[in-house]
Amino acid sequence: MNKTIKTVLLVAGIILLGYGIYTMIQPEAQVSIGDVDLVTAQDNTNAYITIVLGIVAIAIGLVKGKS
Repeated sequence: MNKTIKTVLLVAGIILLGYGIYTMIQPEAQVSIGDVDLVTAQDNTNAYITIVLGIVAIAIGLVKGKS
């Protein structure tokens, strides 16, 4: 595999993995009155997909790069 493609896959995988973890940790919506948090809603479906895509890109970059 071309070294440039391997590097692009590894960088994209790291960015996707980091972004997925960030969106999983960061709360999406929050309702609060004063110091009391009433409702915190978070949908992590997109975060899981992003993390899986990042892991796949890293794996392809590492496995195909050794061939």
